[in-house]
Amino acid sequence: MKHPFLLLLGGLGLPTLAAAQLPAVPLNLDMEQVSAHAPLPTGWAPSYFRRAPAPFTKGYQVAIDSVVRHGGRYALRIQATGQPRTPGEYGIAGFGLPTAFKGKTIKLTGFLKTDQVPRGTAGLWMRVDGSDGPLAFDRMERQPLAGTIDWQEFSITLPLEDDARAVYFGGLLFDKGTIWLDDLTLTVDDKPLAQAPPKAIRYYKAEQDTAFRRGSGLVLDQLSPQQLDNLALLGRVWGFVKYYHPAVARGDYNFDAELLRLLPKALAARDRDARSQVLSDWLTSLGPVPACPTCREPAADTVRLLPDLAWLTDSRQLSPALSQQLVYLRHNRNQQEHYYVRLTPGISNPQFWHEATYPSPATPDAGLRVLALFRYWNMIAYYFPYRYAIGEDWQGVLPEFLPQFVAARTPEQYRLAALALIARIHDSHAEISNDKILNDYWGTYQAPLWLRFVEGQATVAGYYEATLGAATTLKPGDVIVQVDGRPVANLVKAARPLTPASNEAAQLRDIARRLLRGATPQVALVVRRGGREFPVTVGRVPLGRLNLGVANGTPDFKAPAWKLLPGNIGYLALGTVRNAELPDIMAKAQGTKGLIIDIRNYPAAYVVPILSKYLFTKPTAFARFSAMAPAYPGVFRYSPLLQVDAALAAAPAYPGKVMILVDEISQSQAEFTTMALRTAPRATVVGSPTAGADGDVSDIVLPGNLRTRISGLGVYYPDGRETQRVGIVPDVEVKPTIEGLSKGRDEVLEKAVQLIEAK
Repeated sequence: MKHPFLLLLGGLGLPTLAAAQLPAVPLNLDMEQVSAHAPLPTGWAPSYFRRAPAPFTKGYQVAIDSVVRHGGRYALRIQATGQPRTPGEYGIAGFGLPTAFKGKTIKLTGFLKTDQVPRGTAGLWMRVDGSDGPLAFDRMERQPLAGTIDWQEFSITLPLEDDARAVYFGGLLFDKGTIWLDDLTLTVDDKPLAQAPPKAIRYYKAEQDTAFRRGSGLVLDQLSPQQLDNLALLGRVWGFVKYYHPAVARGDYNFDAELLRLLPKALAARDRDARSQVLSDWLTSLGPVPACPTCREPAADTVRLLPDLAWLTDSRQLSPALSQQLVYLRHNRNQQEHYYVRLTPGISNPQFWHEATYPSPATPDAGLRVLALFRYWNMIAYYFPYRYAIGEDWQGVLPEFLPQFVAARTPEQYRLAALALIARIHDSHAEISNDKILNDYWGTYQAPLWLRFVEGQATVAGYYEATLGAATTLKPGDVIVQVDGRPVANLVKAARPLTPASNEAAQLRDIARRLLRGATPQVALVVRRGGREFPVTVGRVPLGRLNLGVANGTPDFKAPAWKLLPGNIGYLALGTVRNAELPDIMAKAQGTKGLIIDIRNYPAAYVVPILSKYLFTKPTAFARFSAMAPAYPGVFRYSPLLQVDAALAAAPAYPGKVMILVDEISQSQAEFTTMALRTAPRATVVGSPTAGADGDVSDIVLPGNLRTRISGLGVYYPDGRETQRVGIVPDVEVKPTIEGLSKGRDEVLEKAVQLIEAK
């Protein structure tokens, strides 16, 4: 349930480095030491998602400021220049240091000042890196800044895991305006950094095997059916051993390298027995597996999902000897901490560690493309809590995609093959994020029209930017019939296999967002209005000029979260609310006839722990999780029931009706929040089914530095009913209509008001 902006911090220009690689520079947290080579504090670097080499680009300037400062002589300023930005360009300033210290948490505190920044687009950020990627990151998502504020102190805290190698931190600006930062401090376990105890960094044998860091060197042309069959089995066996073998879990083997050494031998095998012998010899070479006295099958009443391991005894694919080895490994599997996968502390979704990114070239070679398929397929096979809900046998997906990955010889072909694979798990969290090749493929221009599928038609629902939208002459309620000569129905059909989504509503939502995106500054449309069709050419602008947050249900990040509607009805928009505002808002709500909570957005804060205290008369169960069993890959166990808290003694529970508004924009945290709030007395969910992607996300990286995610935690109602792929089913279903949009009506809100006013 991470905010999309969080992903950006995993891909900032600041590199992922081992501690020994970081430059030895003194901490310069008060900005008083100035570099002799650039107008920057010593040790600080401007870094952009676009990896701009200088502190000034056409979009942002990062520099020292001697006029606006909190203390001393200087502050650091990040300022939008006002010039058009290319997609994915953000202003970042950062500092890095090795984590040659230990503790449980690290806290960054600093003073910030802003000028005219949109809500949630500026602040402090901090990222803790392990030996092969980010372990934790934060960008003040739960305390978003907005507008113009004078110097105030803010802080963010991250867990400091044993594998931490480096910590990066600084300031960022994702949109317009200016932010200054000054007088930062770092503390470990609430003590000054200088007092943190030192630690020795642990290195693994796997890290010493760097033979294939620059690629596999393999070239695969036309593969015979036997070779494809060999590779499919190799992928299954390799992934099973990766997650089950104790020596691999200890970090004794670089398992990417093991696969790439095995590939030629597996390809050369002429039949089942020869193939099995290759795999059996390799498995033996990893060393003996000791007997496991604690390895038992889980109790059936605690389990939501078991691994699909029937293939271990398939005599058509494996020799008896190899089958026996694999079955033995299943019953004597690793029981200790794992080098490649661990639980997220306090949440229990999987974290995939030590997965090499192979960032260049843009098209990984044939061996790395096969590795990408095997890596992803096995992560889903063992660590996707909704594998059973995919809708097809996941075993069959591996051999189906092998020829596609082998044949994907261009950057675009490789990414489209990966995207088609990712789409097959039907998870709205599972897009490929922030990839330049795909951004160019979809197009860097966007028409300023926000589209939704209403009554099955691609309909203008609003504008991404009011002036530009109005200039198109199109209006809400207009239906797009053709785009550049292609019927919308054909475009939708072509987009479906490349649009990961949990259900129909979410898929059409995401297809609509790209329908008017392209590579040219204009797009030719055929539009239907009032039963009449007419052609129109609409201007497109660079993506960076538009407020795409409109499509996420928050058109104005500065808009107040609370207002009073006619008839003494309270309205609370979670897209802009801050937890600190809730006590005052709920005090105002006490005398209202009813309360409308709008979750047709991504909530700006996780409101359940606070808001529930004003809505519930007693603790109430609302959900349960299924989480991975670390000692048995592929097993997901149920958690205890989750409850919301009761009303505060000093503030009785809200006495009126509560209407909760949802639609296909409501996803992840929005859905989880709805599950909790709908159990309140007199609560009714109004709207249409939500996106059906619930559960904290787990990040995945594939060769070529492709970054994607999965819902890493299963989420269910207390009675076991599904949310994934189903979404939140409203108590009262109301959908927008084309007529309603054309008249400027919010029919879902109108229905909620009607339900409150009804006796």
